[in-house]
Amino acid sequence: MIAHKSFKIIVTLTLAFALLPFLAFASADPVENETEEKFNPTDMILHHIGDSHGWHFFGKGDNSFTLPLPVILWTENGLVTFMSSEFHHDTEGEYIVEKDGMSFVNYHETIYKLEDGAETVVFDEEHHPQNASAPLDLSITKNVAAMFLTVILMIWFFFGLAGFHKKNEHAPKGFNNVLETLVLFVRDEIAKPQIGEKKYMKFMPFLLTVFFFIWITNLLGLLPGAANVTGNIAVTVSLGLFTLALIVMNGNKDYWKHVFWMPGIPTFVKPILAVVEVLGVFIKPIALMIRLFANITAGHIIILSLLGLIFILESAGVAGISVPFALFITILELLVAFLQAFIFTMLSALFIGMAVAEHEHH
Repeated sequence: MIAHKSFKIIVTLTLAFALLPFLAFASADPVENETEEKFNPTDMILHHIGDSHGWHFFGKGDNSFTLPLPVILWTENGLVTFMSSEFHHDTEGEYIVEKDGMSFVNYHETIYKLEDGAETVVFDEEHHPQNASAPLDLSITKNVAAMFLTVILMIWFFFGLAGFHKKNEHAPKGFNNVLETLVLFVRDEIAKPQIGEKKYMKFMPFLLTVFFFIWITNLLGLLPGAANVTGNIAVTVSLGLFTLALIVMNGNKDYWKHVFWMPGIPTFVKPILAVVEVLGVFIKPIALMIRLFANITAGHIIILSLLGLIFILESAGVAGISVPFALFITILELLVAFLQAFIFTMLSALFIGMAVAEHEHH
């Protein structure tokens, strides 16, 4: 047990010190922009934590290094596809892409279809487009591409671990040993205590998937130019809905009886408690999604804000304070990356365990 704990600490510290040098690289954009225009910290932060149709790593405009991604739009005339590079890094709605007789612009990462003769999007006082419409956007954005990358890594890791156990009877070494330790951690410290010995195996695939998906995306999100996947509310909502679906589909008779007509209490109180319990069924996954989204987004904003102070105050001396604090928060974020994956998985297991638990009635 002590050896395992020491190994986890060593792995965490190794990852921390390996990622620290990237912070200087991550702050390259503001330095370049400073000589051209006034530095806007809000735009910089929103750009880094937001989603986009191209995967931008560094630089600005035509000198930037950006990975183009597929733009997939469903319009009244059918499906339209092209690469995000055709917008030429323009996010102000000024560059028009002509496809299938239609004109498209990218205005702050929302793609609009212009009406005939329009050269840019015109908005009213309530910011509704007057001469354009927003088609259904099915594009492979930066966050979607990052999720695909996470899935590929997970398949690679665990097919490798499964292949090792098929060929060998002894315990794995190196990275496979780390994976197996984490799998056993999810099984013994999360699934069994929260769901129970009899039923935990049914939910292990979901718990392992959600744990490693959140943890890996959180770690990748700390790299320069990486996507802020779990800092996107749509992603955390989807994860929360998966947990809700498992609760609803696997809830037994006793669970629903305790929700709608709780036994052992006065009858006149039961309708009031039923309303509270029904709301609780939906509030539980909502709490999951908001906690994950808020913690990950807050960490990114704090780091970027500390680095932004250098350019807001226009003083290199501030770097002596802000950079060490940013490094400290980054190390803390490595712990948060694991902690949020653990908390989401543990609470999901707890809520599922409550739904499948068999109550003894006396």
